[in-house]
Amino acid sequence: MSSDDVAHGAISYTFKPSLAGAVRQFELTDAGLAWQVGGRRGTWPYASIAAVQLSYRPVSMQPRQFRADIVGGNGQRQVVLSTSWKGFALVETQDEAYRAFMLALHRRIAEAGGGAAFHGGMRPIPYALAAGVLILFAIVMVALIARALATDAVAGALFLLALAALFAWQIGGFMRRNKPCIYTPDRLPPQLLP
Repeated sequence: MSSDDVAHGAISYTFKPSLAGAVRQFELTDAGLAWQVGGRRGTWPYASIAAVQLSYRPVSMQPRQFRADIVGGNGQRQVVLSTSWKGFALVETQDEAYRAFMLALHRRIAEAGGGAAFHGGMRPIPYALAAGVLILFAIVMVALIARALATDAVAGALFLLALAALFAWQIGGFMRRNKPCIYTPDRLPPQLLP
């Protein structure tokens, strides 16, 4: 985002969430957050935005995707993704544009003085359940590796160790980034922005 963007008062962000989905366009205007999804459109004054939820949501075609759920005062929800489908098998990251848009959106919400709630990561109960499952998985893996070593199945133990390391790397990163948090619009959680 340049100083020209700020001077003109309008900052925009566009993405396509899926191959068959409609293009989603968002613009930060003086009147509020203007959005258009297919044939639907609207403008939410910044003070009427009820909540912003940032999260990290990798998918198969894009293992590094960030997501923002913006909830209007009427309960309507708009989703903003940091990636965009560009073709049948091509998903493009838009890290810089997404980051600039999120920072500007939070700044404008704060300037409007609304009572928006700012949450990051997963909801606490699903996060706690997922953490419990991961702890159970770790206990089972340690028991299996110990059993394999006790029966002199070193190759099996190494395989289980490699599998556990891969799982910990993939799922551990997801859990670390999506730890539940409450933040302020001037201090966005860095793990939830590209």
